Amino acid sequence: MEGSESEAVFDACDLNPQRFINEVLNTSDDLLDGAFQFCLQQASIITGYGEKQSDELAKGVSYLRNMTQGILDKRMNIWEKYCLRHCFSVPEGFLLQKTQDLSVENLSLQEGGSEAELDSQLSSLREKLAAVRKESSELHREIQALEKQASLNNSYDASIAEALQLYEPNSTHEMFQEVRKVASVLQAKAETMQIKRTKDMEPLIAGKINSPSKRQHVFDNHDLTASLDDILGVITVLKNM
Repeated sequence: MEGSESEAVFDACDLNPQRFINEVLNTSDDLLDGAFQFCLQQASIITGYGEKQSDELAKGVSYLRNMTQGILDKRMNIWEKYCLRHCFSVPEGFLLQKTQDLSVENLSLQEGGSEAELDSQLSSLREKLAAVRKESSELHREIQALEKQASLNNSYDASIAEALQLYEPNSTHEMFQEVRKVASVLQAKAETMQIKRTKDMEPLIAGKINSPSKRQHVFDNHDLTASLDDILGVITVLKNM
């Protein structure tokens, strides 16, 4: 803090670094005196010594106080030098603004400009906040719509899967039953046709029917037509499976 420039800067700011340091040093000395005085009083009460022993106790406490005071003074001197050289050192080229340049009118204009700027920034922030709230509300509605659509899709898929599980075993069972039924009918018709053909062949073999070739042709066409219809029915059932 050495030099007239530093002193002038602190004086202009109504600051006195040396006074501050002195007050700190005096406060530390007062605390040290109070601490050892308290120790001496408590020691006399606790020990209950006589006058001679009390004098010796006071000498011992005074010796400890002086030793502590010496150590504290050295530490505080170092602290004082550090504060003056670093904490209260004004940088070179530092200029303090002159108070006469700041008139009442200039201060009022600066304050008015600052208030207008703050109002503008506040209005802009309010507009941005309103836009963000609107966008957030729209996004919230879109999310709800998507969640609802996803829920409907999941419900639809579950219903289809459940229907397929119920339909597939029954459908397969019904188709096998239908095939089995048609096969039974086909087998019965085949047996009937075989019996009929056997009966029709007996007269031909015995020579009791005139124009055997013509009658045989008629019987064969009739029997073949019936059997083809049955076969086509079976094929239709198999295609529908």
